[in-house]
Amino acid sequence: MAHSVLNSDPSRHSTDTETQAIDRVRSLVWKIAIATVLLMAVGSATRVANAGLACPDWPLCYGQLVPTAQMNLQVFLEWFHRLDASLIGLLSIGLVGQTWWWRRELPTWLPWMSVFTLGLIVFQGVLGGLTVTELLRFDIVTAHLGTALLFFVTVLSIGLALVPYNGTGAAKHLRWVGLVGAVLVYLQSLLGALVASQWVLHQCLSYQTLCAVMNSHIVGVVPPTLAVFTLVIWAGRTPTLSQPLKTLAHLSGLLVLLQIGLGVATFYLRLQVEPLTVSHQTVGALLLGSLVAFTAFAFRDEQFA
Repeated sequence: MAHSVLNSDPSRHSTDTETQAIDRVRSLVWKIAIATVLLMAVGSATRVANAGLACPDWPLCYGQLVPTAQMNLQVFLEWFHRLDASLIGLLSIGLVGQTWWWRRELPTWLPWMSVFTLGLIVFQGVLGGLTVTELLRFDIVTAHLGTALLFFVTVLSIGLALVPYNGTGAAKHLRWVGLVGAVLVYLQSLLGALVASQWVLHQCLSYQTLCAVMNSHIVGVVPPTLAVFTLVIWAGRTPTLSQPLKTLAHLSGLLVLLQIGLGVATFYLRLQVEPLTVSHQTVGALLLGSLVAFTAFAFRDEQFA
């Protein structure tokens, strides 16, 4: 049987009931993770389309569940963003119910982690409401994205813990490189949120204000990039590293190059090509996810040493 965090005792075999419970929870977790990536992409599209206040009230939109009379592209983006967030909330409630129902067959930490994820999504919903009632105040918008990324990382970590993994015990030091890289990408994402929520690029290039914020985001690219390149080179020089870890390291390297390219393009095009801006934020979330995946598997790799 494959070693995993679910079963640290090689002599203990999972029952059919345990396997069924794990499969069901894992399937639901991946659905939530995918919906969260979509939510962040739609949220970015909502911002660049100046649609953050397209629905002037909250939680309804023009006092309706579906504002058909007022529907246009901006209203649709804001309405769909809320719809996806509501779906994630319902799925998170389902995750709590499912993990507590199957708690005897699941790891003891899993029901409590599901409660934590539900708490994050409730807090995220409150921030979403405040972004409207406080008229897109930049600190609330930044916290909104930061919480979304934290929720995504948490859900992703739960899903990864439920995936069977066979390691080689060769990732002892690489796990810390992956962890540092993930933290640096998260912090850089928060800087990016500050830049986006205050329209810093326009402010700096047009009025010479908030340039320090923009320059911080530009310079902030260096530390996470160095961390990812260190991870890629180190992984390449570790021939006994497991294939999943090699794949994730290479994926992180490709994503960071793509992210830099998108960032340069959005800067020189002055945010005029909206799909580039949306892609920039989405790829940033995927880069964070790939580093978290590498780190999660690298820490589990230790048991095979």
